[in-house]
This record gives sequence, structure tokens and C-alpha cells, in this order.
Amino acid sequence: MAQVKLEHVGKIYPGNVRAVKDFNLTIEDGEFMVMVGPSGCGKSTTLRMVAGLEEISEGTITIGDRVVNNVLPKDRDIAMVFQNYALYPDKTVYENMAFCLKMRKFQDPNAAPGSNGLFSWWKLRKMKKAEINRRVMEAAEILGIEELLERRPKALSGGQRQRVAVGRCIVRNPKVFLFDEPLSNLDAKMRVQMRTEISRLHNRLQTTMIYVTHDQTEAMTMGDRIVVMKDGLIQQVATPANLYDYPDNIFVAGFIGTPPMNFFDAIVESKDGQLFITEDSFSLVTPPEWKPKIERYIGKKVVFGVRPEHIGSPTAEAVDNAPKITATVEVIEPMGSETYLYMKAGANGFIARVDPHRTCNVGDSIDLAVMMRGAHLFDVDTTERIT
Repeated sequence: MAQVKLEHVGKIYPGNVRAVKDFNLTIEDGEFMVMVGPSGCGKSTTLRMVAGLEEISEGTITIGDRVVNNVLPKDRDIAMVFQNYALYPDKTVYENMAFCLKMRKFQDPNAAPGSNGLFSWWKLRKMKKAEINRRVMEAAEILGIEELLERRPKALSGGQRQRVAVGRCIVRNPKVFLFDEPLSNLDAKMRVQMRTEISRLHNRLQTTMIYVTHDQTEAMTMGDRIVVMKDGLIQQVATPANLYDYPDNIFVAGFIGTPPMNFFDAIVESKDGQLFITEDSFSLVTPPEWKPKIERYIGKKVVFGVRPEHIGSPTAEAVDNAPKITATVEVIEPMGSETYLYMKAGANGFIARVDPHRTCNVGDSIDLAVMMRGAHLFDVDTTERIT
């Protein structure tokens, strides 16, 4: 296990194309860190720089106590699980998992140093077959693939291939595991299962893991902390709960959460000593604790953000004198445990997550309570969160 530290790391491709810009992050020993963001945000490029598969244009990457900028990938003591699994088709599962151990050489502790005080290459030894077998069988047991060891990749399902790819990393006992969108080729049910298995694996091994995905559900359910990226820049680093409840800016607020946060262009107004968030179709009184933060925005445009579960939910409806939005039902999506209402208020469309037993029909005009303490205001110019 090891701490991974990236300091002012950047990646510049020919033509002065900056894929990653001034990336600063410390991943603690044993932490499960997830990098998430839309396609092209630089998350996979960052992971590949940690792995040594991409040259670092700027900055420093440290693994443990060693700067690895100029260290070859094979010497970084990391293991990587790729999106396409990268298994040898002509080898059995056992041979795929054992191959990297058969190829590696280790210093022989019984060998005497050379004249320069260093161990020469011919004093390196290969790992013994018994040790290789022990590691492979142990990894196979952890992943539940003992019965697959004699099969070849073509005889495996996508989920089984993924387990083999992970097992090939486990046998190496690396300082750091790297995962590059490993579940993107699996169906929805298998993704859920593999998410759980990788999280369980981390809890068992307690090894530093860096996981890249574009799926924010994977990020929220797996990571100890999450790095949200956009256009090569870090937008926010936080725990899943803090990321969801306290997004730093509009991008993070809209990217994290399913369905996404609703946004309205609004104005802060003052009436009879109270502050309101006013839009063409509604005017909502703000919580008293917002006042010190939003007084300077009186008469100015802001972006009002509220998540679907804070509009029309049983919790919001139970709040006495909760402000309400009157809107028209356009689409109803029953989800079993909840119902999504696609609503129209003036020129704005939004989504409300309501009790599944709430009765309404398309075309109905209904009142939906808003839980203002779960809502946010954002600065129009900086896009940063105000409240």
C-alpha cells in the first residue's frame, strides 16, 4: 500500500492541446479514490500518467516515497485493470493470472552484492512455482473463480473476464490498483454486482485504489472520496455525501445525482423584511439562515438549484408553510418505490420525485412543496455555490 500524490500535474499534447491542467491531489494510503467526469475531461489521461502509460508534461507524481515521473510502468509497483480486460486469449484463466508472476524477477536475498554494491541482473531469481500457485489460488478464492481456472477467456462471460482481470492484479500484491472504466462493457445488472464485488475487495485488501468512470452512480456508491473533473480541471474533491449535499458549483450540482438537479434563472427580492427567490412562475421565501449570504444579491440574477426529491416529496409536503411551485404535469414515470413527475412551470421544465401513491394525471395543474433548506443558489458569473 502507498500514498499517491500528484502536484501541479499537466498533460499537453502536440498542438498545445491541454488534456489535464494543474492537477493537485493526494490519495491516502488505503483510500478508494474515484475520478468521475464526462468523456474528454482528462480523467483517464490522469490515470494513465499515474500508471506511466502517458508521459507527464508538467508536475510531479509520487507513489509512496518515490517520485515516478521517469520510472517505467513495470517498476512502479502498480496494477491496472483495463476497460477491455486485456486477457491473453490463448491462455487459461490460471495461466493469465500466473503469467505476470512467471515473468517477474526478484532479488535473491541469499545472493552476495556485486563489486559496485548492487545486485546484478543474474543474481535475480524467478518466483517459485509453489508461491505462484499459492497466490493464484488465493486470488481465485477471493473472487470466486476457482472453477474457471482451466477455461480460456472466450468461454467466459463479461463479468467472469472482469474477475480474471482483477485477479491478475491481486496476485501481484501491488502498492496501488488502477481501474480504467472497468465496468463499461457489462450490462446494467452485472455492473451493479461487480460494483459490490470491487468495493468488497477493497474492504478486504485495504489497498490504495484509483478508479476512473463516467458513471456518477458508480462514483457515489464506491468511492471514499470522489474527484469531479471537467475540461482537464478538478471541480471538487469530497466524500460522496458532501459532494451531493454541498456541490461547489453548477457543474458538480448538475453532474452528480439522478435525476439531475433542477436549475431556474431567478432574482433575489426583498419584501417586508424577507428575501425571496423569484422567477416568472413562482416566488419562494428563503430560509432565515440564507440572509447573510444572499443580501448582496438583492435585485441581481442568480441560479436557483433544487434536487427532484426536494420538490413534492413527502418530507417537503410535511413542512408547515413550505413554499410551493404550481406547475403542470407533462409526463409521469412510475418507478415502483417513487414516481418522477416531469413538470412545466411557465417556461421552465423540471423534475419532481414524489410518493408513488400520489394520484395525478398528465395535464393536471398541481402544487408541489419545495424543501428550501435542501436547495442552493449559485452565482451567475462564477457558477459557484452561494448558500
